[in-house]
Parts: sequence; C-alpha cells; structure tokens
Amino acid sequence: MNLPKSQAEGIANVLTEALPYIRAFHGRTLVVKYGGAAMRDEALKHKFARDLALMKLVGMNPVVVHGGGPQIGAVMDKLGIPTRFVDGMRVTDTATLDVVEMVLGGRVNQEIVALLNHQGGRAVGLTGKDGQLIRARKLKLTRPGAELAAPEIINIGHVGEVEAIDARVLNTLIQAGFIPVIAPIGTGTGGESYNINADLVAARVAEALQAEKLILLTNTAGILDAEGATLPKLSVQQAEQLIAAGTVTSGMLPKVRCALAALAGGVGSVQIIDGTEPHALLLEIFTNAGIGTQITAAGTETA
Repeated sequence: MNLPKSQAEGIANVLTEALPYIRAFHGRTLVVKYGGAAMRDEALKHKFARDLALMKLVGMNPVVVHGGGPQIGAVMDKLGIPTRFVDGMRVTDTATLDVVEMVLGGRVNQEIVALLNHQGGRAVGLTGKDGQLIRARKLKLTRPGAELAAPEIINIGHVGEVEAIDARVLNTLIQAGFIPVIAPIGTGTGGESYNINADLVAARVAEALQAEKLILLTNTAGILDAEGATLPKLSVQQAEQLIAAGTVTSGMLPKVRCALAALAGGVGSVQIIDGTEPHALLLEIFTNAGIGTQITAAGTETA
C-alpha cells in the first residue's frame, strides 16, 4: 500500500533535514547525561534507547552517563534507611553507599544497557571503578562561619568529586563500536568508593573525550529568561550574566555551571533539553530548530 503523497513528502523532508547533521556528527563523540523523568517513564525509556541506537547506526559515537536518584530513594525507603540531603546532595553513609552501588552500578545501569542492546545499540555498562575510569576524592562541603570564625566543614559521607577521568577504556569501547553506559561512582586513592553527581561526571567525561557535544537531559524546557521563556542559544558570557543576575537558580544552576566547565575544557557545545519530550535527542540533533538551550564558547545572539 502506497503512502499518501503528503505523508511521503513529510517523511522525505524529515530525512533531508537530518542529512547535514548526520554528516556533521559522523565519527564525533556526543556525551548524553540521562536522568530525571525520562528514566522513569516506560515509553520515554524505549524512545531514548531507540534514539541512541539510531545515533550509533548512522556513525555517531554516543556515550551515556546516567543518574538514578529516585530509584535509590525508592530502595532506601523499602529498606527503612533514612534519606537526608544537604544543599541538594544526598548524605551518603556506608549503608547508603551500598544502596547507591547496588542501584546505580547494578539495576539502573544494566536496565539501560539491556534497552540499548534490544534496539541494536551494542552497549556496555561501566562504573567509574572499571579500568580506573573515574578517580575521585571526597567532596568538602563548607558553609560560612560566624564573623571572624573559620568556615564550617560539613561531612556528607561518601560523596565525591571527580579528580581525573582516564578515558582509555572509553576510547577502546568506542573504537570497537560499543556505546559506553557509565554509572557515576568513582574510586579514591585508597580504593574507597564515592557517589558523584551525574552532571559533574558527564561534564568531565565530555571534556576527557573532547566531545563535540554534551547533552544534559532535564525535566524542563531549557534555560529560562526572567519572563519564563526558553532561551534557545547562549554564549558563555551570556550564561554567566544570567547566573550573576539570579535568573539561573535552583536545580538549573549546577547544570549551567557544569556546562560552562565542559566548554572551558574544550567541549564543542552543550545542550540542555527536556528529556520528557518524546525523541528529544533526535529533535535536538537532527532538526534545524533543535530544542532546549544551546551554550557555546563563541558569542551567539539569543533568539
């Protein structure tokens, strides 16, 4: 049965629009931070896996770094382990770290790998412990003390920050045609494990791989201006001005800071997009309009 002419023309236009982007990103590395609602909705999970598999099949090199905060919280509730946050970071004692490693390094990581493999993506799951991928150190969280007093040091347990990324294992997998899927767990110099924010890991991985693009999936449409409208494009300077003005706040603030750090480290561009949009990755990569907010090192005019 032949397609109606209008439908056929629509499909042809989509493919034609995608062609220059397939050409531009062929052989290039794109790091995707996967988390939020996109990881909890079954339909979105399958669409995400198909998007990644398609990217790989047309010659791109996607690398996934995933979170899993809600999944960790659900398991902790079942086990009766209390959850506590300080400045948005999960306080990670020994019992909590056991859950983090079990959920992130096991259940969540392997679910993503299975979904990608089912779509033909040839994925391999990793934590930062594999091949000494993520060398970490304990995160030192401080708060200003009283006048003339030293800053207060807050112990939030086994929470770390990235000290270094050894990209050799990732490059080996990429060159062999695999999609690396990374759980954000790092290792200290003494072999101790650290729970690390997935946005931070994604930014450092993108920097280590000199990725063409870092894509951060969020639960919002992108970076918003003071009136609540999405800003399609920003330069580094413009993003810094939004931070200084207090326009970028709350959960978006650390994401924008990660984006700026990645750009400073040589990443081509950073895209902050709404992961609840079906096929968000394809809309961003393969269409002229794109979605979300793109931040680049070079000066750009906001549209």
